[in-house]
Amino acid sequence: MAGIGDLYVIVDPAACRGRHPVEVGRAALAGGAAMLQWRDKLRDKGEQLADARALYQACVEHEAVFIVNDHADLALVLAGGGSARQGALGVHVGQKDLPIVEVRRIVPAHFIVGVSTNNPDEAVEAERRGASYVAVGDIFGTATKAGTRPASPRRLAEVNAAVTVPVFGIGGIDKGNVAEVMAAGAAGVAVISAVCSADDPEAAARELAAAIAAALAG
Repeated sequence: MAGIGDLYVIVDPAACRGRHPVEVGRAALAGGAAMLQWRDKLRDKGEQLADARALYQACVEHEAVFIVNDHADLALVLAGGGSARQGALGVHVGQKDLPIVEVRRIVPAHFIVGVSTNNPDEAVEAERRGASYVAVGDIFGTATKAGTRPASPRRLAEVNAAVTVPVFGIGGIDKGNVAEVMAAGAAGVAVISAVCSADDPEAAARELAAAIAAALAG
């Protein structure tokens, strides 16, 4: 089973250019994504469930990690869905979502819980409270989320030096700058537009996954 790291694709229906998000997610997995996150800011959770479940099962088939953005209850529904095959599953929260200490109280101990951070202090606190990984952003600027705080590869390196959990870079990362993020000590990179909005999501994922593997190989 894939661990926490490498290419982490956030599947947002709003970024999929009218294509079905499940098909985009499957293409990302076929291209080498090791982790998928389901992120739907527009629909109610009941409307999201079928797509989230389909992507979770695709991750099980690919031995990839599946993460639900914000909604611990949606992730818990997937965990209790009665599938004969269960995979690595978890939830990702931001600084203004449910505090990680509260999330940890309601999810199983084996759940992966990721936290969005912007600096070493936030990352250290997230790890102390039980984060499985932290994401550091906004590294290069993003059009997919408003109100982000600026960061940089240097900031990511500072966070990486302060914690022991895996650190992801996020925000405007693409094939042209992924090597810089990995060189700062990232365990992987989280992307939305670079894969979901690409003409060929599978090819885009494959190119990014190869760049990450090359950087990790040194």
